[in-house]
Amino acid sequence: MARQELARFLRDRRQGLRPHEVGLPTITPRRIPGLRREEVAELAHMSVDYYTRLEQARGPRPSPRILDGLAQALRLTPAERSHLFRLAGSPEPPGTNAVRRVRPQVARMLERLPETGAIVTDAAYGVIASNPLARALLGDGLGGETTNLARRRFLGQGRRYESFSAEEFGHIVVARLRRAADRYPHDAQLAALLAELRVGSEEFRQIWEAHPVHTPGHRTKTLDHPTLGTLRLNCDVLLVPEDDQEVVLITADPGSPSARTLRNLAAQVA
Repeated sequence: MARQELARFLRDRRQGLRPHEVGLPTITPRRIPGLRREEVAELAHMSVDYYTRLEQARGPRPSPRILDGLAQALRLTPAERSHLFRLAGSPEPPGTNAVRRVRPQVARMLERLPETGAIVTDAAYGVIASNPLARALLGDGLGGETTNLARRRFLGQGRRYESFSAEEFGHIVVARLRRAADRYPHDAQLAALLAELRVGSEEFRQIWEAHPVHTPGHRTKTLDHPTLGTLRLNCDVLLVPEDDQEVVLITADPGSPSARTLRNLAAQVA
């Protein structure tokens, strides 16, 4: 347990919060900015004395329950929550549910990518945001609220164009779903998706039993589009680690026939 570092981290986060950010009234100006120790203790459902000792690097190792309460009281991001558990020398319990909302700034970024198709997927391969070019490339149904690429790949749900890299993508999907199952064992929506895939796809069951491993990055796929013809596309993944999400950028090599097709399509859907 890194007592001094933990104490400093708690003080910094407490002093960086304002009462209105945690639902507390601001009645009179405060001599020192930030929350008071007793306010954090109350929000975290712990004694003021215990919290004070933690900030003074005198307290015992806090339990996961206490750490979780502090993370909520201090409005920590997932990355900050993980850091808090590491400082306390305690294994971080798995998250409750995968994040299924896209950050506004990430959603706005999708609209600022000319000649690039872009989608955002959550930890269970649900499509939670996409731009017009991606929808034109991958099917209009991509914009639906229940679109899930795992269901598309293994159950044939939704409008899916044939890809020459479909077999590779199947292993990528299963590897990510396995990671999600480990991280969110109590996520009912994820559990229902996995049950649906096991029942509906022998291929999914076989790949799942093979325990595939995949690291997000670059890959190339060939898409057989019904109106645009055969396209050779690059898929690059940017991570949103705080939310366990991926931004997939779909481009074509500069000067290639596929790049010209994307440019014309982007102009049509703009």
